[in-house]
Amino acid sequence: MKKERLDKRIKLSNKILLKIAEIDEMKGKWSGSLTLNPRILGQLRRSVIITSVASSTRIEGAKMTDQEVERFLRGINQRVPKNRDEQEVAGYADLLGRIFDNYSSLKISESRILEFHKIMLKFSEKDKQHLGKYKIKDNIVAIIEKGEVKKILFKPTPPWLVKKEMDDILEWIKEKQEKKDIHPLVIIANFIFEFLAIHPFQDGNGRLSRALTNLMMLQYGYTYSSYVSLEEIVEKKQSEYYLALRKTQKNHKTTNTNIEPWLMFFLDSVFIQAQKALKLLKGNSSKNLLSDAQRKIYDLFDIDVELKVSEINNRTGIPLPTIKQSVKRLTEYGLLEKLGQGSATRYNLVKK
Repeated sequence: MKKERLDKRIKLSNKILLKIAEIDEMKGKWSGSLTLNPRILGQLRRSVIITSVASSTRIEGAKMTDQEVERFLRGINQRVPKNRDEQEVAGYADLLGRIFDNYSSLKISESRILEFHKIMLKFSEKDKQHLGKYKIKDNIVAIIEKGEVKKILFKPTPPWLVKKEMDDILEWIKEKQEKKDIHPLVIIANFIFEFLAIHPFQDGNGRLSRALTNLMMLQYGYTYSSYVSLEEIVEKKQSEYYLALRKTQKNHKTTNTNIEPWLMFFLDSVFIQAQKALKLLKGNSSKNLLSDAQRKIYDLFDIDVELKVSEINNRTGIPLPTIKQSVKRLTEYGLLEKLGQGSATRYNLVKK
């Protein structure tokens, strides 16, 4: 009966089928045209981990900027996370790095999901009692103001049913992967929606759902997921994210259950991700990989222009640490050339 409900709520309109076809066409173009330098791809993947970690934790209320996350992760081996935001960033970065490195061998199962939760929250002081364990008390999704519940948005699965419902969705996904009778993107969306509806853990459900999405995308061959941040896209569409989730949750476990609002949001986000991936390949140029700060700095240079870091700072107002990191990256991309040493260091365009 449970599996019938999971199947029944999947209704594939022509709009959804067209979107899936467009995404898969772009997926094919990415796989068939990937000629970017492996060193560039390595740099890009490290950048995506920073962006994804920052966005995923901010969706849940953290305040660290991308730049703060980058600085923190650069020195993480020399320091212990000192507050809630840093603890969440450190845990998510560790989990996402493991997924990017080992996705082909990380089979989705109950033990794997519990392990992921433990890794993700291992730095968190407040979560020590329940990391890697299903919830033991209700965790309603609500609007909270000044510590008080103002409005209940959704009541997830009660603790005593979590194990059963997680077993059901894991059995469902295993069956669908074997039968291959539903498109992979629909499988991912349906699984992630059910995971969020169950809300199996006391904390960390949103972040873990996004980590699992990355894992499944990579396992189904959407390999650009480790080079273009899906979390960043979701953060920018955050109001749409919650609206689609609430619309779908509204009829959850009713005769009118329909996953279309959530599925459409998911597909729209993946579509943007695929577009961004193809943009990286356009012209096979390193310039397509630049952040806003890197682009602003790069645009200062002309054929005969040589600039020091201090001169770039004077012209742009970009903080010195960001400039130093950016010119380092531009040099690694083969766009700028470093001249001199120490205080005399300056940069100019690489002559093609």
